[in-house]
Amino acid sequence: MKCPFCGFTEDKVIDSRPTEENTTIRRRRECLHCMKRFTTYEKVESVPLMVIKKDKSRQAFDRQKLLNGLLRACEKRPVSISELENLVDDVELQILNSLKREITTQEIGEMVMTKLKELDEVAYVRFASVYRQFRDINTFMDELHKLIKEK
Repeated sequence: MKCPFCGFTEDKVIDSRPTEENTTIRRRRECLHCMKRFTTYEKVESVPLMVIKKDKSRQAFDRQKLLNGLLRACEKRPVSISELENLVDDVELQILNSLKREITTQEIGEMVMTKLKELDEVAYVRFASVYRQFRDINTFMDELHKLIKEK
């Protein structure tokens, strides 16, 4: 750490404590050359999670976008918002734990559908119809038959 007063690069840490939010560590330092004290803050660097869309464009992961899609799929269904938020939390955690910095919409969609199938089958079919872009009634019926076979 470079001293803001004299530019010397060696110092010692006098005091170290977390901030109130517990997201940053506050360090009180003393320059070993000029003996002046200064404060630094240390926090974890977060790299944004990027989503690769079907057209190969990239954008930052937006959990609100995912939640909005789920809300549409679950409209007029007995699924609470807290259940949907938990589903989004689970998917986001699964993505972050994979340690990938880029993920395709396809991978996200599959994760969501796996969890949504357990939550509400009608919402699952609605979500799948948009996600998989069912072109006709046969594709839709194929998905329904798969769902019935699994039961």
